Amino acid sequence: MRRTLPQALAAGLVLATATGCTSKEFPRLGMPTPVTDEAPRVLSLWQGSWAAALAVGVLVWGLIIWSVIFHRRSRTKVEIPAQTRYNMPIEALYTVVPIIIVAVLFYFTARDETKLMATSKKPTHVVNVVGYQWSWGFNYVEDVDGDPKTDVNTKDSLHKELSAIPDRMTKGFPKGAEGVYEAGTPGERNPQNGNPGPTLWLPKGEKVQFILTSRDVIHDFWVLPFLMKQDVIPGHVNRFEVTPSKEGTYRGKCAELCGVDHSRMLFNVKIVSPERYQKHLEDLAKKGQTGYIPAGTATTGGAKNAETNNP
Repeated sequence: MRRTLPQALAAGLVLATATGCTSKEFPRLGMPTPVTDEAPRVLSLWQGSWAAALAVGVLVWGLIIWSVIFHRRSRTKVEIPAQTRYNMPIEALYTVVPIIIVAVLFYFTARDETKLMATSKKPTHVVNVVGYQWSWGFNYVEDVDGDPKTDVNTKDSLHKELSAIPDRMTKGFPKGAEGVYEAGTPGERNPQNGNPGPTLWLPKGEKVQFILTSRDVIHDFWVLPFLMKQDVIPGHVNRFEVTPSKEGTYRGKCAELCGVDHSRMLFNVKIVSPERYQKHLEDLAKKGQTGYIPAGTATTGGAKNAETNNP
């Protein structure tokens, strides 16, 4: 029994963790394939958390099975075994070890969150993602025609449609950003794969800052292979940055229950070369989709550690 017990525990661990996973999916433990430079950091944190959980699980399962097998009641001896009380080393162990585990997980989570939420003062590209019932709009804050004289960074033009965005964020907008937009509807379909919702185009290998605003209720901007999502809140602006690293078309959705047609708030993300991205912006301009759609409700007051009343 002592020889076969470790083998049985190892076999059980393999069966428990490998169920439902192919050989390619197993290292990611159910996560999609990352398509940004930042996503592997999230994947690493996910895998490390699973490793810690499995290590604790193996220890607990092993102790339970060991005690059941080797400390079961004897068929011949009926006397009460020796009773042990107030074992201070053991009590200290199961108090200190969980604290250490939580502290380590907290450290790595805080470290990675700080890196993931860092933003640039002058990002290469800026996209204002607008959530509304029941679809998504995308304001590409770009200098599409390459002429800085067509700049709309004025109080009368820029702030008319993008007034929900704080001044400290609009300072990072490029000069000459007359902008183009895409306003989605629930019945819209991607022409390539037929997936529902509008399509957000992004350039491969170039940093993109998303500024998230809502017109009505709380939504959540979630691109599955980005391995992260963020709330889209009316009256409060969130933002984050990614650098797309793999071309293709990927699914996105709202991850916050926002009403009766929440399930229809789908969209697509198409990562292409910088040249094709620029061509797409020019095509939107030729269609007359210049300027911006209303971003959302104006920011009210300053949220602690997030928004400030001063620029």
